[in-house]
Amino acid sequence: MRWQGQTIDDADAAALPGLENRTGIVHSVTTPEFAGMTFHEVLAKSALNRVPGGSRMPFSWTINPYRGCSHSCVYCFARGTHHYLDLDGGGDFDSQIVVKTNVAEVLQRELRRGTWNHETVALGTNTDPYQRAEGRYRLMPDIIRALAESGTPFSILTKGTLIRRDIPLLVEAATSVPVDVQMSIAMYDDELEHSIEPGTPSTQARLDTVRALTDAGFRVGVFLMPVLPHLTDSVEQIDQALRRIKASGADHVIYGALHLRAGVKPWFLQWLEREHPELMSSYRGLYPGAAAEAPRAYRQWLAKRIRPLIRAHGLEARHSDDAYPERTLTRPAVLTPPAPPPQPTLF
Repeated sequence: MRWQGQTIDDADAAALPGLENRTGIVHSVTTPEFAGMTFHEVLAKSALNRVPGGSRMPFSWTINPYRGCSHSCVYCFARGTHHYLDLDGGGDFDSQIVVKTNVAEVLQRELRRGTWNHETVALGTNTDPYQRAEGRYRLMPDIIRALAESGTPFSILTKGTLIRRDIPLLVEAATSVPVDVQMSIAMYDDELEHSIEPGTPSTQARLDTVRALTDAGFRVGVFLMPVLPHLTDSVEQIDQALRRIKASGADHVIYGALHLRAGVKPWFLQWLEREHPELMSSYRGLYPGAAAEAPRAYRQWLAKRIRPLIRAHGLEARHSDDAYPERTLTRPAVLTPPAPPPQPTLF
């Protein structure tokens, strides 16, 4: 959905770039409750997005009710998608939020098509469906109902504690279709979390949400990612994080090293230079030029360090490439007390 696709004859010379013509745009909204943010309410032409065939993602379809995200995570890989709307991947991504106000209605039509094969649909893979805007627009309840009523399995990945509002609805949906729920919690140092994820709920609030979902019967996964070289990858930091994850009732952990696509790398390095200038040379060595992934040697080192710790805490370990299995609503098995964490070989 590109701004230029929302065209009518009505033109606004004072509009944002690409917004001069306003076919599908309802209006742009600012409110005191969301200081510094603008919501661009649009009418979407489609709700279901097909994942490109060459993708490593373990699902074929996604839904993104929002574009841009007020969580403002510096490392967010989706920042580059705002360039498609002639907006930048920095402050604009954090504050210019596109809201597809009719997404549930469009989704219902698409799910009724005879060609729909009821494949698993993933939510939260681009921008968070439970970011702060969801408290105002309440798009997710109708999306959940549409998927469940059509017999379509779905997964949700979020950092938003607002998902607790929809737990009764998710429990009901899970009686009809597999429902997979994951909570993203990468930072376990409050100062670092506030610096690098300034718009997110606190780490403890998200862990409490894991507990609430677990108590409702879901086997909740925690995304311990991105793991940041030199900032969150020590044995002590990983062990502390896993201890808190285990105490929250989580069933499994999905981990992965920091990934810096072209659209996010400048913004992340700008933050790093301001907050941790002593690490700049190291990060430029780990992510040289256009490189998006950390070197294979680092990723292998991280796996050797983190997987034994995950097992020691009685959690199931998964890499980010295998993050979305289909799961039904069941309570996790009783696990034996974890053994003391081993000391992996240092990188």
